[in-house]
Amino acid sequence: MPISRAVRRATLRLGAVALASALLAACGAGSSKSSADGDGKVTLTIDLFGTFGFKEAGLYAEYERLHPNVTIKESSTENEADYWKALQTRLAGGGGLADIQGIEVGRVASVTQQQADKFEDLNAFGAKALKNDYSAAKWAAATTSDGRTLGLGTDIGPEAICYRTDLFKKAGLPTDRDELAKKWATWDGYLQLGKQYQAKAGSKSHWMDSVGSLYSLIVGQQRERYYDTSGKLIYQDNQAVKSAWETSVKAAQDGLSAKLAQWTPAWNQAFSSGSFATIGCPAWMLGYIKGQAGTAGKGTWNVASLPGGVAGNWGGSYLTVPKGSPQAKQAYDLIKWLTAAPQQEKLFKKQGSFPSNLGAVKAVDDVTDPYFSNAPIGEIFGKAAETSPVQVLGVHDNDVNTQITNALGEVERKGTSSGTAWGHAEKGIENAVG
Repeated sequence: MPISRAVRRATLRLGAVALASALLAACGAGSSKSSADGDGKVTLTIDLFGTFGFKEAGLYAEYERLHPNVTIKESSTENEADYWKALQTRLAGGGGLADIQGIEVGRVASVTQQQADKFEDLNAFGAKALKNDYSAAKWAAATTSDGRTLGLGTDIGPEAICYRTDLFKKAGLPTDRDELAKKWATWDGYLQLGKQYQAKAGSKSHWMDSVGSLYSLIVGQQRERYYDTSGKLIYQDNQAVKSAWETSVKAAQDGLSAKLAQWTPAWNQAFSSGSFATIGCPAWMLGYIKGQAGTAGKGTWNVASLPGGVAGNWGGSYLTVPKGSPQAKQAYDLIKWLTAAPQQEKLFKKQGSFPSNLGAVKAVDDVTDPYFSNAPIGEIFGKAAETSPVQVLGVHDNDVNTQITNALGEVERKGTSSGTAWGHAEKGIENAVG
């Protein structure tokens, strides 16, 4: 999220024509160029998706205090798919690359396997010395087969469920996180509790925001989802994907979803309006909820462990330096600092982005969050991170996931049959993969 992982209030999504114009403008010469003047002052540009939380946690301001010659300018696109599309245009020669570009974990295989020549090998600046600061899997995902390290990890996305205690009380459901974790130890238990909620809440509020969110949680519990270790596309024959699809379709047919497409203005507004009572909650979602629900939401939210008996992971990001930056070394220095343990610890405490740096993971064990009813988020997400599967990532991982969740949107919003919607997903994947 960062993907990826955000707190700023979203702007209205652009229509197709406006988006095309915006992308062209963003790709124009000088749109995100770095600069250095004769006095040695440097402006570093960083282009991200969503909100990684660096600015909100005060990290840019702290770095600028430590380095008075550096000014940091961030740009961000709300939707990762729009961001990725624009980045591809820029990498193809459209201009406007920032000194630092964020990469979502579902895209990192595309970078290492197909676009490695477009990014700096961070080992040339000394990154190899940081290898043991990260899990082997997190480091390997951004490293090419010939040993070039193209990105440093910002966060990971261990999963939980965030829920509205005030809405649960109104519906006569328990609000204690431990009791709920037992009641929804399985996904069937989670859906059964949802039916109880729906019977009391009626049409004004729904159990979950969207079945696409539910699907992403369930497949996040799997080691192999869309590709196997050889790089073969396996989603059509993967029983875990089929099971996640069927569970999500059932939730839609049972009327448990508010039918809100994620990252849209209506979805953003629903965090404070009470349109849904639970949401799939990778760690980075905590900051997003705070940003959308605002101060009025403090104490009305809580966090409980994930259903399904196993932990899962949804999201996580990297910071990279595209080739051609005139200040690649300064950009790397900033990346190294932002992803170091002290900064990742601060980011989790303030924003909820769970650290990928092992030193920071140890430091956040006892963190609680007053916004989320003093939930022990360090313990909840720490345990999830320890037991989450090391996922096999393919070149088009995000594209496959997007097409499937788009098809589930047809089921919940249009009433499209499961078979027809799955066929649409297959066709969309075929077009995306090529």
